Amino acid sequence: MAACFPDFWNGKRYYSLDAYLKHTYGEKMYKLSLNGGMTCPNRDGTLGTRGCIFCSEGGSGDFAASSSLTVSAQLIKARERIAGKTSCTHYIAYFQAFTNTYAPVSYLRRIFMEAIENPDVAILSIATRPDCLSDEVLDLLLELNQIKPVWIELGLQTIHPETLAFIRSGFALSDFDRAVTELHKRGIKVIVHLILGLPGESKEMMRASVSYAAALPVFGMKLQLLHILKGTDLHTYYESHPFDTFTLDDYCDFVTECVALLPPDIVIHRLTGDGPKKLLAAPLWSADKKRVLNQLQRTFREKDIWQGKYYPQS
Repeated sequence: MAACFPDFWNGKRYYSLDAYLKHTYGEKMYKLSLNGGMTCPNRDGTLGTRGCIFCSEGGSGDFAASSSLTVSAQLIKARERIAGKTSCTHYIAYFQAFTNTYAPVSYLRRIFMEAIENPDVAILSIATRPDCLSDEVLDLLLELNQIKPVWIELGLQTIHPETLAFIRSGFALSDFDRAVTELHKRGIKVIVHLILGLPGESKEMMRASVSYAAALPVFGMKLQLLHILKGTDLHTYYESHPFDTFTLDDYCDFVTECVALLPPDIVIHRLTGDGPKKLLAAPLWSADKKRVLNQLQRTFREKDIWQGKYYPQS
């Protein structure tokens, strides 16, 4: 099969978020990480108190500002932090830390409206759990989506029940399926998060998760290398039950194969990830993000592989 990918992928062999933003909005946009001051049913005692096994103390929002600040103040601080990196004029407001629909609808409406009323915010992106999308929350998201585009980021991580139980996700695959269906019905874009390298998972199991998500009506996907962060229960487990993590070469080989399983219209929001360096216990090579991204591009070329190459054609 000859390589075939659109010009607007900007020379990459996959449909990156940068390419989507430039093609759709005319510019690259940066995400401004925000903290809505929420918790998670996996932490407040509703489902558990320790959170997901891999989750940091910051609720996977370690780059967000303090929730003691207003949303508007957080946006200003986040823009100041990236001022030297970009000349873009519009941004994505990203509610990242913990579960960002786990609060009364009146509170959610207030903080989300504060974000999208900022004229420099073009898109509202909300990270949440699939079991925290009540009908009232879905109606609010529909309303907001009519003002500015709303993206919902769902941390599926894996489709396999035994792994979901091990990582203490607290939800079932059926919860995720329902969430995607309800969001799609309302015209709200869904971004699926999958973790590659979870303990006990074979490459075949990981490929199955990628193919499952690829068959759903989702807009985007994040393929996240498993990071073992100090202070998490996963790190405690790793120290007492050491397990193999990906090498750089093996990860680049595998994740490019996963990309080839995806249809060419899914936007890839992430191919690796970058946890806080001071917390990273393994794999340490992942801290050098530039090196990883360069090797990924080289692997795509050397293997002559691209997004959609192995996706079943109808």
